[in-house]
Amino acid sequence: MTKKYKLTSETKDYFGTKLYRIEAVSSFGSVSKGEKGGFVEKEENLNQEGDAWVFGNAQVFGDAQVFGNAQVFGNAQVFGNAQVFGDAQVFGDARVCGDARVYGDAWVYGNARVYLKEKLVSGYFYHTKQKSEKVEVMANDDTHETLCSEPKYGEEEKQKDDLRGKTVEVKIDGREYRAKIL
Repeated sequence: MTKKYKLTSETKDYFGTKLYRIEAVSSFGSVSKGEKGGFVEKEENLNQEGDAWVFGNAQVFGDAQVFGNAQVFGNAQVFGNAQVFGDAQVFGDARVCGDARVYGDAWVYGNARVYLKEKLVSGYFYHTKQKSEKVEVMANDDTHETLCSEPKYGEEEKQKDDLRGKTVEVKIDGREYRAKIL
């Protein structure tokens, strides 16, 4: 298998997890050879096949996987056992974690949180004062009670505090839900 990227010596520490900036070693999709990407913990986080890419300051770590033609960019994070694939995009300050699956033509952005066993198949899922025009999320009803497991100190705790009490609206199996971030 021909590799499309390598881990560089540029690293970032994320609460004790060492993340490596990636660099394209060949051109593919919209990525040019030599282009620097975002950060991953290990090669297993970003598949060497397909056009999937992690851009900018985005981070993928833990046992998370990005593959197919998926894109993760901005300050987005994908972690835990999450998977982002197909033509899905995760960007802005969005977090996808737990056992979440984001795929198809789905977009997760803004301050959105997709977590646990949720599957975002198509449409848009985001956390703002505006409603999404199209959202299809499939999940068990009990998955809306817990926010992604994140570090409980420092800047992450401050960000989590800023989100506490806010409501995310989603449509699940044709029913509308409001999920309050605890």
